[in-house]
Amino acid sequence: MKIGCIQLNVRFGKVDENYERAEQFIREAASKGAEIVVLPEMWNTGFALEKLPGLADKEGVRTKEFLTSLAKELGVHIVGGSVAIEREGKFFNTMYTVNKEGELLTEYSKAHLFRLMNEEKFLEAGDQMNRFALGDVEAGAVICYEIRFPEWVRAHALAGAKVLFVSAQWPTPRIDHWKTLLQARAIENQCFIVAVNRISNKPENFNGQSMIIEPWGEVLWTGAEDEELAIIDVDLSKVDEIRTRIPVYDDRRPGLYSGVVEE
Repeated sequence: MKIGCIQLNVRFGKVDENYERAEQFIREAASKGAEIVVLPEMWNTGFALEKLPGLADKEGVRTKEFLTSLAKELGVHIVGGSVAIEREGKFFNTMYTVNKEGELLTEYSKAHLFRLMNEEKFLEAGDQMNRFALGDVEAGAVICYEIRFPEWVRAHALAGAKVLFVSAQWPTPRIDHWKTLLQARAIENQCFIVAVNRISNKPENFNGQSMIIEPWGEVLWTGAEDEELAIIDVDLSKVDEIRTRIPVYDDRRPGLYSGVVEE
């Protein structure tokens, strides 16, 4: 399976420029044989949270049309990163996933909001998982900060996901956390991790280093610290091979875990 990772330089508050640049990269990825294309988090606006009333995509109309039409035209699945949308006067950090027939598969809003960037002051949290199939590929997806919640990622894996897509705007000062957490999520869930970060433009500070990681924890690719399109071929059969080698899922004892009392 060839996956196209679009490590986009998101222009802060420049909505039209971001759609234009995203389209260029999606078309280029398809022309180079990508079967799945992945975008980063909040690629339509950047984290211009205070400006969302004038920037957010109302009801996600523009983004859904953008993604579904390109997917159908180019014959590629698109994990649409996430965009800022406005719905009924409220704002959400929302990911759309579209198959190569141009069908909208999922609409997922970030469930865990990041207080260090004041997301909870401007955005509403989602409350549903993000599971889908791209052809015969069982997958799930989360957004950025959510990789710090292993139980959330595990819930997607238990539901059948063999690939977990992560769209992010992960800042440079904590990029080592990014790398470590992604490898941990791959190893403990014995799944592929396809994580796409963005590149910064002022006033934000992001330095890419997107990653694709095998279920054994081996890093197949790490992005540069610049805008980049990478096409990476992954062998999904490795998921079943590794889950057979170390049968973590068979050895789970969920009855013990459910007895843990949370403070």
